[in-house]
Formats: sequence, C-alpha cells, structure tokens
Amino acid sequence: MNSRIIKAVLVGSVALVAVAGFAVAASAQAQKQQTPNGWNYEIKNGQRVPKANRVVNADGSWREEMRQGKCVTIKEKTASGEYRETRQCEPGA
Repeated sequence: MNSRIIKAVLVGSVALVAVAGFAVAASAQAQKQQTPNGWNYEIKNGQRVPKANRVVNADGSWREEMRQGKCVTIKEKTASGEYRETRQCEPGA
C-alpha cells in the first residue's frame, strides 16, 4: 500500500515539473522581441524590416510612410475611419 502511494506521489511530481517546464517555454516564446526606440527597423520572423514612419493626430487620424527601395507606400486613415493606401515609385525603379 505504501509503495503505491509513493509511486503516485512521484508520478504526480514529475507531471507537475513537466507542466511547469512547458509553461516557462511557452511564455518565453510569447515574448515579442522589441527593437529599441530610435532604430529605423524592427525584427519580424528574425529579419530586419524597415519601420514605418507613423504620425498620429489628436483626432485619431494617422498617416504612415514606409520606404522599400525606390518606392514609398503611404497609408492614411481619417478620423471618420476612411482608409487609403497609395504606392509611389521613382522613375527607373
């Protein structure tokens, strides 16, 4: 009878340690890698991606410019919720 109790306690503690290990690993993966302020790129999927220059106004509207080579993508959203995205490229691109 005592050996069954000891085995049950051992199995339970091993299971508890395993669950705690999985929880620690999951929380480590959930943390997003942050790029410091002032840098001109952010890290996504282990790659450097240029940060967009976003300007947010007091009324909730915003404008964002992202440069990719010789092209610029402009995303705008008005205070009323209208969204517009345009892409402009320099000649010869």
